[in-house]
Amino acid sequence: MDLDALTAARRGEWERLDELSRERRLTGAEVDELVVRYRAASADLADAKSSAGRSVQGDHVSTMLARARLRLTGGPENVLRQVPRFFVRQLPAALYRLRWTTLVIAVAFVVVATTVALWVSGDAALVASLGPRAALEQYAQNEFTEYYSENPAAVFAGTVWTNNAWIAAQCVLFGVTGVWPLMVLVQNAVGVGTAAAVMLAFGRGDVFVLYILPHGLLELTCVFTAAAAGLHIFWAWVAPGPRTRGAALAAAGRSLATVAIGLVIALAAAGLIEGFVTAQPWPWPVKIGIGALALGAFVVYMVLIGGRAHRRGETGDLTEFETGAATLVSG
Repeated sequence: MDLDALTAARRGEWERLDELSRERRLTGAEVDELVVRYRAASADLADAKSSAGRSVQGDHVSTMLARARLRLTGGPENVLRQVPRFFVRQLPAALYRLRWTTLVIAVAFVVVATTVALWVSGDAALVASLGPRAALEQYAQNEFTEYYSENPAAVFAGTVWTNNAWIAAQCVLFGVTGVWPLMVLVQNAVGVGTAAAVMLAFGRGDVFVLYILPHGLLELTCVFTAAAAGLHIFWAWVAPGPRTRGAALAAAGRSLATVAIGLVIALAAAGLIEGFVTAQPWPWPVKIGIGALALGAFVVYMVLIGGRAHRRGETGDLTEFETGAATLVSG
């Protein structure tokens, strides 16, 4: 089919459809005409898609049809009806795609942080290079633990949530660079390892572990997941497969940007644990158990619910109605 010829032949009919769909009031005859022209334009769009895939003309007709459909049905889809689909299908499916990359990043992070901690704490010269001994001892004996209780719990929880959510959002949104997520991971791994080294050097390694685990289990997993999302977006640009780089990058960006929204919620839970649980004088099994329970809920959501959504064909991307028709490719 000659798409230009079809456009030239149908332009007047499409313009009439657009005109009718924009009218505030329609007579009975105009409603009938709108229905007829809607059906005709739908057939034209189907022909254009089957012969040329996505095109400028097809997108134009698709927009007019969406407006006409809205005019005929009387109102847009209730946004509240889309919320369950987002949390039950789109978000878990997007997280499911990241499960193995997240695991690899987690293992690498632990290896780097542990290596830094053991290397620095085992060398007195390296420990001394971090600052005066009195200051380091003060940090190990008091400042590290006081950090979790020096501010009101609600204020502290909100502060760490905002900071961590911003870090996660950066990993996703700047992931296309391929460098930013790795830089964030390395900086955090070295920072955690250095803090652990100071605590180990003064015989407080157990305190470090006990204070980090309650909130860190979920908090760090969220950061790993955000970095995985950013790297997946980067890889969609590097290796787009049969699609164009623009199409692959757009699809990855749409589907994985939803992860940033989900992680904001998960990090809010981690912030609450850090603000209201970590500093409490409760038995450590209780505090670590709360953190492990939060992490377990996240993993179940990612793997089990996400796996179910994935098997139903979800990728985390928007529907074709929301994104427009996809370009047909071979393979």
